[in-house]
Order: sequence, then C-alpha cells, then structure tokens
Amino acid sequence: MVTRRSVLGGAIAATGAGLLTAGGLTPLLGAGSAQATAADAAAAGAQAVTVPPPFTVRMPTLPVLSPISQLGGQDTYAVTIKEVSREIIPGVQTKVLTYDGHFPGPVLRARSGRKVVIRHRNALTMPVSVHLHGGSVSPENDGGPMDTFGPGTSRAYSYPNEQPGAGLWFHDHAHHMESEHVFRGLSATYLLSDDNERSLPLPAGQYEVPIALRDARFDEAGQLVYVMDDVFGRTTILANGRPTPYFEVAARKYRFRLLNCSNMRFFQLRLSDGGQMVQIGTDGGLLERPFTTDTVGLSPGERADVVVDFSRYPVGTKIVLENTLGPGTPDQVGKVLRFDVVRTASDPSRVPDVLRTLPAMPAATVQRNIVLSMDEDGRQEPRGLMDGQAWAPERIDQTIAHGTSEIWTVTNANKIVPHNFHMHLVQFRVLERGGAPVGPAEAGLKDTVRLFPGETVKLHATFDTYKGTYVYHCHLLDHSAMGMMANFRIR
Repeated sequence: MVTRRSVLGGAIAATGAGLLTAGGLTPLLGAGSAQATAADAAAAGAQAVTVPPPFTVRMPTLPVLSPISQLGGQDTYAVTIKEVSREIIPGVQTKVLTYDGHFPGPVLRARSGRKVVIRHRNALTMPVSVHLHGGSVSPENDGGPMDTFGPGTSRAYSYPNEQPGAGLWFHDHAHHMESEHVFRGLSATYLLSDDNERSLPLPAGQYEVPIALRDARFDEAGQLVYVMDDVFGRTTILANGRPTPYFEVAARKYRFRLLNCSNMRFFQLRLSDGGQMVQIGTDGGLLERPFTTDTVGLSPGERADVVVDFSRYPVGTKIVLENTLGPGTPDQVGKVLRFDVVRTASDPSRVPDVLRTLPAMPAATVQRNIVLSMDEDGRQEPRGLMDGQAWAPERIDQTIAHGTSEIWTVTNANKIVPHNFHMHLVQFRVLERGGAPVGPAEAGLKDTVRLFPGETVKLHATFDTYKGTYVYHCHLLDHSAMGMMANFRIR
C-alpha cells in the first residue's frame, strides 16, 4: 500500500534522478533517466488503464452556467454537487465529483458591480465547502475549511463582485477532504469581467477559451486513484478533462484563460516551435501592459491570461503546447495539448499597448515573516507546517488592523519539496523574489505565488475590505490538507 511516507520518501530518493532538487522543479528527464522515473512510478503504484495516444481526442470547450434568475439586480444560480460517471479516457466511465455533473467544472461568467448568488445543494455523502479563490468576499461567504455544509443540505454563497475583473475559480475547501475532493473534480472557473476589460479589442466569443489544466492517476478500471502526496503517480495530463487532446483553431488570435487546477503539479508551458505568446493577465486580472514571452509558468491554483496569434501559421499546421517540468518523463507529462490550424478567419481583435492602470500601493505599516515547511525525513505521516505549526481552527496566527497595508516575506524552508502561497480575501502585489524585482508575469495582482525549495518572496497586501477571520496556506492542496495553513483575523 502506498503511504505518505513511501511517496515522500520516493521524492527524496529521486533528487539524484533530477525530479526535484534544491533549486526547485527541473526540466523533464531525458531518455537516460527514464528508467529511474519508471521505477519510482511503479513503486508508487503506476496506473494500468490504457490511456489513448496523444492528440487522438478532441478538447471540449467548458460549458457556461446559466442563471435561474436575474431579478433584483443579481444573478442567481442553482448548482448541485454530485457524483457522476463521465468519459475521460475514451470508452471508459470514470466516477467524478462535479458541480452540476460537469467534469471539469463549468464556467460562470460574472460582472464587476453585479452580485452573484450560488445556491449549492450537496448530493454527496460527505460535507463540502465552496471557496471562491481570488474573490473579495465576507467571511461567511468565503467557504472556509471548517464552514462546511453536510449531505442533503444546501448553502447559498453571495458574491458582491466589488473588485476588478479577474479570472477566478471556485473549489471545495473542506479541511482534510479538500485535496481529494478537488482531485476528484470539485473545481470550476469563475470569469469576472469589468467595463475596462470589455472595452478592449481582445479576442472574444468563441476565440476566448478557458482551459483547465491538471494531472490525474487511474487504476486498471479507469477510476481515479487518490493517494496523498502522489507526485509520481499522477502522470496523465488533462486539458478540459481529456487526456492530451487536440483543439482546432482558426489562423487568427485566440485568448486562452489558463487555470492550473492540479493538486500538486507545476506546469511550465511553451509552444513546440518556440513561438511567442503574449501574456495579458495573471490571477488578479489584466496586467498594466502585455509582454511577449515563450513560456508561461503555473503552480497549482495560479491562472494566466495569454493571447496566441495563429495567423503566423499556414492552415494544416499542428503546434503542441508542451510542459517542460517534471516529475515524470516527456512521454508522460511533456505534452499538454495540440493546436490544429484548420481554417482562415477574419480577425478584428488586437492587444493594446496599455491594458489597465493599477492603483498605487499604500505605505506598509507592518512587516511579517511567514515560513512554509513540511517534514522531509521520511516519516509515515509527514506534517505540513506554517511557521512551525500545523493548522488549528481555533488559533489566530496573525491579527491585522483593518485598512492597513503590510509586507509579508514568505519563505519555503524545505530543501526538496516545492510549495506555493495563497491568501484568502486579498489580491497582493509581489515585490521581490529572492531579493530581486519580479518579472512581468508577477507584476500584476496575484493571490497565489510559487515557492521553489529555499525561495523567498516579498508581498504587499492591503486589508481594506472585510473584517473577520480568513486563512492563508500552501495551495498544493495535499500540503494544506496536511496542516500547512494558518488563520489571520482582520479587526
């Protein structure tokens, strides 16, 4: 039987094979190291179901939820959280946990300044909690780890959307169950737009495509297998719920709203021809200015808003979106999806030189140091720790004065294991990484930031909206389920 100890022990042993190092996640292994990786995967219980060859299934577009009412100045939705069977691997029905039967979760489109209410009915056999990741909401609507609702009951969450447009998402947050629930499917996209974004000539309609990226592990019957800290077993990459699919595009610009809804996997994405992408946004919405890049990195929970111009390719071209990070071999996790250019199309869209203006950062009056860590000594039940302590629901770890701004210096104290850092309620600014100014991909508003082993980031956060108690945690959800979480109270 695979345990937390055996999997973490495998991670430690694999450092010599180049999977995880003190410098973080390394490029995918070449053929010379493939045997070692295969042995590690076998030790963790490799999947036996036959996954189709890459690019043999079509990537679907995600369904968009429709409100049941638009009266009273708000959009009201009714969603049932339930287990269903869906085809992920062709010809195989896999049991998954869903919002309204959709795997992956659907898209909810909201507008800044217009309230959304979602009435969730729990048709599962275990309690759940729904967290709007990146949302500025009151504590009773935050979907905290202990604020669950049980089987056969319902809960309404109210989202005022009094924040700029951003690509948010919602997912289960019931403590000790969140990682398995999200792994089995409880995550969905929440696209919040504002007047500024809608005024820009960016690709829209069928040319704006949300893509949910994640990994998975299947047993011989094609069912999802959840094992805590399963860094080697989850080696099937899914894009919008399908394994390494293809997606047909026209020879024009597309806007891709990328979400990494994996529990633990980091992605470093690039086009197989080395072609350029234009990144226009991050977690908290549009950047001030777009920038051209040949790679996009996403840790679990992070989002990226990118534009790819396929007009540079002749019809018939096939371009692979690759992942260059392990754990796993290139054959397992190196291919994410393929874009097939199948037609020409007119294109009135463009990417403006200026996308938005971010407000000036207020002066910070408090500085705090936060340390993320977990046991790396191979013990059977490794702990996830925040400032040396496992999360306790009743303990307040940080007390913050309402209306103030603070600088938090966050460090990953581990030598092997990567983490990231997510704060509820606020979108922050990343000031420094390793003592140096951050690059353009982290220059906007963020709510989740990566931390490779030994890394330190400095964040600027302003707490001027709601009062109450919220959490901050590692968004490698297996780690937060193990206790790498803490409470902050604004008063």
